Amino acid sequence: MGEQPTKPTCRLIRPSDTYDGKQGLTYFAGIAAETVGSQAICMHLLTIPPGGRAKAHMHESHETAIYILDGEGLTLYGDNLEHHILTKAGDLFYIPAGVPHLPVNLTDKPISAVIARTDPNEQESVVLLPELEEVAEAAIARIAKQMA
Repeated sequence: MGEQPTKPTCRLIRPSDTYDGKQGLTYFAGIAAETVGSQAICMHLLTIPPGGRAKAHMHESHETAIYILDGEGLTLYGDNLEHHILTKAGDLFYIPAGVPHLPVNLTDKPISAVIARTDPNEQESVVLLPELEEVAEAAIARIAKQMA
């Protein structure tokens, strides 16, 4: 007789292990297909150090919801990263599937956030957009100057 399928059960994750995402940031491992066998959601913690930033990217097939726990951050977004939004502790931020973006920390304090995505395989639909890196650097420099 073949093996019986395992019945789904609740799982606890205490985020202590980290992994480096394609986006250039280090994440605390959380809820994902790889850790708990989730089917339709991924949730993890992210801390961006002072001066840190992600690479320009998009998630081609999943939505992202972010809750800022601590700190203030800037996210560039849009086809040419032409838009930006400042987020701070207590804010909720939504990124639709297929929207180019990158978070950056222009402050001298870390930013911490809870990130939830509709793809349980967190890194599978990440698409790096190296053609936007030069645009990103110019936008970050311009915004940083305005904030100074």
